[in-house]
Amino acid sequence: MLLSLSIRDVVLIEALELSFGPGLGVLTGETGAGKSILLDALGLALGARAESGLVRQGAAQAAVTATFEPPDTIAGLLADSGIEVEAGEPLIVRRTVKADGGSRAFVNDQPVSAALLRELGSALVEIHGQHDDRGLLNARGHRDLLDSFGRLDVVCVTQAHAAWREAEAALARARDELETAERDREWLEHAVAELTSAAPGSGEEEALAEARTNMQRGARLSDDLAALDQHLQGSGGALSNLRQAARRLDRLGPEHPLLAEALSALDRAVIEAAEAEDRIERAREALAHDPARLEEIETRLFDLRALARKYRVTVDGLPALAEELSVRLQTIEAGGEGLAQLEAEARKRRADYDTVAAALSQAREAAANRLDAAVAAELAPLKLDAARFRTAIERLPEEQWSAAGRDRVEFLISTNPGAPFAPLVKIASGGELSRFILALKVALAEEGGAATMIFDEIDRGVGGAVASAIGERLARLSERAQLLVVTHSPQVAARGDKQWLIAKSHDGLVTRTGVRALDEEERREEIARMLSGATITDEARAQAGKLLEAA
Repeated sequence: MLLSLSIRDVVLIEALELSFGPGLGVLTGETGAGKSILLDALGLALGARAESGLVRQGAAQAAVTATFEPPDTIAGLLADSGIEVEAGEPLIVRRTVKADGGSRAFVNDQPVSAALLRELGSALVEIHGQHDDRGLLNARGHRDLLDSFGRLDVVCVTQAHAAWREAEAALARARDELETAERDREWLEHAVAELTSAAPGSGEEEALAEARTNMQRGARLSDDLAALDQHLQGSGGALSNLRQAARRLDRLGPEHPLLAEALSALDRAVIEAAEAEDRIERAREALAHDPARLEEIETRLFDLRALARKYRVTVDGLPALAEELSVRLQTIEAGGEGLAQLEAEARKRRADYDTVAAALSQAREAAANRLDAAVAAELAPLKLDAARFRTAIERLPEEQWSAAGRDRVEFLISTNPGAPFAPLVKIASGGELSRFILALKVALAEEGGAATMIFDEIDRGVGGAVASAIGERLARLSERAQLLVVTHSPQVAARGDKQWLIAKSHDGLVTRTGVRALDEEERREEIARMLSGATITDEARAQAGKLLEAA
C-alpha cells in the first residue's frame, strides 16, 4: 500500500508531506482547490508523462516521492530489473521534472526508465475516475479482468499455443526448404557428383602445398646434396678417411696414452659424421625432385582451388559443403516422409491447444455468469434497478487465436428495459457511468486487485441514498485494499477512516495549494460545509454528526 507521498514544487504545491494508512482515506475541498494537482503528482511518480507545466512557476524542478509497502506480486518485476528490496523494507519511487521538461526516475535510488516506472505503477496503484479508461472501459482489458475474477489459469493455454506455433513454424520452414531444394535439384545433383568425384580431404590443401614446396626446394638443392654425399661417402671422402685413420690408431693405441685419447676422439668424429651423412640422405629423400609427381601435385592443387572458388568456400570447406549438399539432396530423394511427420506433429499440437482452449472457454463462461450475478447485486442499491449487465464471450476465428485463448470478452450493459446491450463506453449519463464502474469494481475487487485504489470524484452527479450506497461500497472495498477517494459527497466523506482537506491560499503574491489531515471536530465541520455550502448552519453540523456516527 501507499505509505507516504512527498511533493515539491508541483503546480501550486510548494512542499507537501502526507502519510497514509490502511482503510478508506477521503480527500475533500472546494472546487478548484487543487485536488487534481495531488493526483497529477502521484501519477507522475507512477510513470505518467512528465511535462514542464507541472513545475511550479519560478522553481527549477518538481519532485515527487512515493513510498510503498511492496506487494509480493511485484517481486519478479523488481528482480528482473535488478532492484533489490530487503524483506520488510519500503519501496521508494521518486520522479523529478525540470522546468525544461527533462525528467528522471528512481526506484530505491536506482535510476530506472519511465516505462519501468509505469509498469510498477500499474501494479502498485489503480486509479479510477468518471472517465476511467484503464481497463474497465477499455474492452481490450476485459478478458484479463474476467480471468482474474475467475482465478483462471491461462498458463497451460499459453504453453500449448507456444508448442503449436513452434510446430507450425517448423513445418513451414521444412516446406520452404523442400520447395527450394526441389527447384535446385538439378544443380544439387551436379554439385554432389562433382564434389564426390573430387573427394577433397580435410587438410589436403596444406599437405599438397607443403609437398610442392619441398619438391621445388629439392630441385634447387639436388646438385649441392650430391656433392655433399661425394665429400662424405666417396672413396676419398671424409667419412672413409676418418674410418681408416681410426683403424690405424687402434693398432697403435697401446703404445701411448695420448694415442688412445686420439682414437676416442676419432671414434666420436666417425659417429658424428655418420649421423650427418644419414640426415643428408634423409633430406635428399624428402626433397627428391620427381617432375611427374610435382606436376600431379600442382594439378590437384589447382583443381581443388578452382572448385573452392566455384562454390565460394575455402578448400578446407569443401568436405563440409559436400556433406551439406548431400544431405539436401537426400532430403529431396527421401520425398515427403519428414514433411509428413512434421504435419502430424502440427496437427497434434493444434488439437492439444484446442482441448485446453475449449476448457478455458468453458471456465470463462462459468466465471462470466458469476460476475454478471455479482454486478447485478450491486446495481439496485446504486439506483440502477432497470439496468442489466452482461459479460459477452465471442469465439474468435482461428487466425486470431492466441496465447490467451480463442475468446473475445467484452462487458456490455443495458440501461433501460428492452434496450439492447451496448459497450460501457456507450453510456451517455456520467452519473450512470460512474456507478456502473463502481459496481463492476466492487464485484471484481472481491477476487483481489491492486493493493491501493484511488477513486477520483466517482460520486460526481449523485447524492442522497445513491451517494450513501457508493460510500458503503467504497468502505467495503477498503476492507480488502487501501482506498483513497477524492469526493464532493458528504455521505462518502463520512465513511472515511481518515480525511484530508485540500485548500488553496493566497498571500497577495503567491497562490498555494495545501493539504492537511482533519481531526474529528474538523471533519464534522468540513462535512457540514459539504452539506450546506459556504454558510455552515447548525442543522448542517448536526447532520454531519449523524453521518459520522452512522458511518
